[in-house]
Amino acid sequence: MRKKWYFFAPLALVAFAAFIALGGEIVSLLWNWLAPALFGWNQITFWQALGLLALCRILFGGFKIQNSDRSGMRRRIRERMARRMANMTPEERERFRQSLRGRCGFPPPAEGPSEAQ
Repeated sequence: MRKKWYFFAPLALVAFAAFIALGGEIVSLLWNWLAPALFGWNQITFWQALGLLALCRILFGGFKIQNSDRSGMRRRIRERMARRMANMTPEERERFRQSLRGRCGFPPPAEGPSEAQ
């Protein structure tokens, strides 16, 4: 088990550094290609691009490495709703669906086939 760590730890560090360098280079190239032509702004260096990437990460929270707890929360809500629906009668279930449709802005479904002649 330890032999794997001795191999994967340096590999992970190299991969992380490569990811950061690639991200900075991509931001730099895109900025220098688009911003001066579109807006008349100055070109930026690689280090400024890394700073811009870090600022965007701080402000907008992108590039999530691990799943947030929201995915677990969604699963728990889905399970709780399934338990509630299982305990409802078919009439209660249909009333509940109709109320959800009304709250979400969907029109009620047609009662039956229309007899237009």
